[in-house]
This record gives sequence, C-alpha cells and structure tokens, in this order.
Amino acid sequence: MEGPAKRARTEWEVPASTFSSNTFNPIRSIVDGMKLTPNPDKAMIALSIGDPTVFGNLPAPEAAEDAVVQSLKARKFNGYGPSTGYDKSRQAVAEYVSSPTAQVEAKDIILCSGCSGALDLCITVLANPGQNILMPRPGFSIYKTLAESLGVKVRLYNLLPDKSWEIDLKHLSSLIDDDTAAIMVNNPSNPCGSVFSREHLQAVLHIAEVNKVPIIADEIYEHFVFEGHTYHPMASLTTQVPILSCGGLTKRFLVPGWRLGWIVVYDRNNIFSEVRQGLMRLSQRILGPNTLVQAALPDIFANTPQDFFQSTLQYIKKNAERFYQRFCEIPGLKPVMPQGAMYMMVGISMAHFPEFESDIQFVETMVTEQSVFCLPATCFQYPGYFRVVLTVPADKVDEACDRIEQFCRDHYCGPDAQEKTLINGV
Repeated sequence: MEGPAKRARTEWEVPASTFSSNTFNPIRSIVDGMKLTPNPDKAMIALSIGDPTVFGNLPAPEAAEDAVVQSLKARKFNGYGPSTGYDKSRQAVAEYVSSPTAQVEAKDIILCSGCSGALDLCITVLANPGQNILMPRPGFSIYKTLAESLGVKVRLYNLLPDKSWEIDLKHLSSLIDDDTAAIMVNNPSNPCGSVFSREHLQAVLHIAEVNKVPIIADEIYEHFVFEGHTYHPMASLTTQVPILSCGGLTKRFLVPGWRLGWIVVYDRNNIFSEVRQGLMRLSQRILGPNTLVQAALPDIFANTPQDFFQSTLQYIKKNAERFYQRFCEIPGLKPVMPQGAMYMMVGISMAHFPEFESDIQFVETMVTEQSVFCLPATCFQYPGYFRVVLTVPADKVDEACDRIEQFCRDHYCGPDAQEKTLINGV
C-alpha cells in the first residue's frame, strides 16, 4: 500500500498560521508605531500602563505574599494540577464571589491564567467563526484581539461619555441578530472607570433575556469602586440570563504578574450544559494556571485585611479627584470623572488643536515636548480622547498635570489664545 504522495520542496516555505495572522492587538500596534522621543531635559512620566506595580507605590498585601510563600515551602504544589484548578482553590473562589442572590459552588469555577485567559476561554466556547459578539466602545482592546483571531466578528456598541459612560441601550439592542453569540459587558470599566448602577445593569440584562443572548461579564475590577458608588455583580440581578463572569487577583490584589484568574459559570436553568463541557475541554489545552498561587487562594481571601482594599481605593480616588480638578482647568480638555477602577478618560477638543490630526499625534507631541505619555483612546476604538492611569505616585500627579497644562496652553487655539495674542500685541 502506497503512502501519501510527497511534495518536493526546493526552498524553505514556512508560513505563519491563519490564526496568528488574524491576531492583532490595537494597543501594541498603535503604541509600537508611535514616534515616542521624550524630552531629554524632563524625566518621563508614564500615565499609560494599566499595571499598578510599575511605580512600586502600591505593594501587594503581605497576607497574600505570605500565603504564596507558605504554599511554596509546603512542597506539595510543584507538579501539575487539575486543568480547571484544585478543588479547594475553586471552592475558595466560589465563596469569595457568591452573593446572597447568586450562590455558586466549586463546580461552577474554572481557574485560568489571568483574567485575559478567562476571557479567551469564554469567547472561544461561545462563538464560532462567522458569528458575532457585541463589545463596548470604548473598550479593552484584548476583547477584539481574542475574538477576531478566532474568526469571530466584533460589533461595537457605544458608551456615552455625557452619562458617565453608560451603555447606549438602543444602539446595543440594534446590533443583535441571529448570529450574535454573546454580549461582553465590562463593569467596572477599563478604560472608562465607570461603575454601572443596578438599574442600568438590569436594563442590559433585559435586552439579553428578550433576545436570548448570554453575557460575558468582565468583572476583573469587582469591588474596585469609589465611595458613593456600589458594585453589583451582573449575576446577582438575574435569574434568567446565563452569565460567564471573568475575574481574578490582578487588580484588586495588585498582583497582575501572578496570572491567576477565573471563570464563574452562573447558570440557574441549565442553559450552559454544553458550555460547561466545552470549558472543561478547553481548559485541558493549557493544563491550568500557576499551582503555587492556586494553593494560596484560600489564605489570600481569608487573611487579606479590608483596610488594604480601603487604603488602595482612597489613594486611587484622591488621584482621580486631583487629575479631574486640574484637567477641568486646562483649555481644550474634557475629563470624565471615574467612579472606580484605575483609569480616567479625557476628551480632547481637537478643533482647538488644529495642528494635530489625531489623538495619536497629540500624545506623540506631548511626549516629545513634555515627557508625559498618556494612551491615545484610538487604542480603544474611541479617537479624540486619551486615557490616564490613576495608580501613579501622588507627587507625580501635579508634575504630570503641570506639564500637560503647559503643553495644551502652548498649542491651544481659541478665544483664550486670541485674547492672549492681542494683549501681547503680536
């Protein structure tokens, strides 16, 4: 019996896969393509990176560090763990995320390599190539990256800056069709720092229920809300809509490099029976997240004091208030006060800065002249804004604002600028 015919190769041909070719991260693509040449006379202030560890001013809780050290020294967690995570660790997450109206058990938890790993599994298990998922604009760019790499189409629903970035419900509803596999909801929000009210989340859930579309809830910033606002887990507000909630240690515990995330399957009506099996199979592709951090989870949750979370929130909120106050005084800028998370979106009145064609060029020039780097919101499919990270040391807030103000006053064209010109007699 003859084997398959062999193709004679005279030269090397090793193309990249279609999957890799379809994988595109807007943030990395835009930032890598920017011409960032800081002013050599001014130390760089990076307000662009959503990593709370960068400046060293927000350390992880000692209780969490101690828990990981103990799991390391136990010498019991150096081997492969179950692909969905240790049962004890899954139970710890179940107890951590359960609310009076949305109780879950260990069987409802899948541990993942960070929240991005959780999002990847959720998108992969719910959508086939050619189907679509509804995602927020502005929104975290990795949603689009993950979906489009799989051949899943992305439909962007608008958030409304004049309503503290609430979802445009009519626009959201208009995008749903027979090929819609899921609605992605990010609350609290990156990049907006918004925190949705109970009533607003219920309105979104109503749309999902009427159209029979499940929800992927990116809740990595759960409980990361400022005083005066309340975090409502989406699953706590519905008995009908099946939800895959993604969370993790990354933000609230200030340990993004530990790569410990989770999926919570909220499914009271057994709608996700096949999805559960699919998630189990998908988790076996990677064989689970870091075992040392997994093993430490029960102690991390039990022993991290509440004042750690409170002091972090107070610090971030104080920075947010200071940035907002200063930006409101700068001609040409329109900040939107955040309600939680680690970010603020700032609108640019581009008509008053006619020499710049885009928010990207605006930010590039600000780096060149003032050595302050904010992320252009084109990265989030929302041009005309930039995003500021609020985790910087307090002493850098005013310095950054001083430089941004100087930059804007140097380039602003409007009534104020004309009056200044007349006064100076030029």
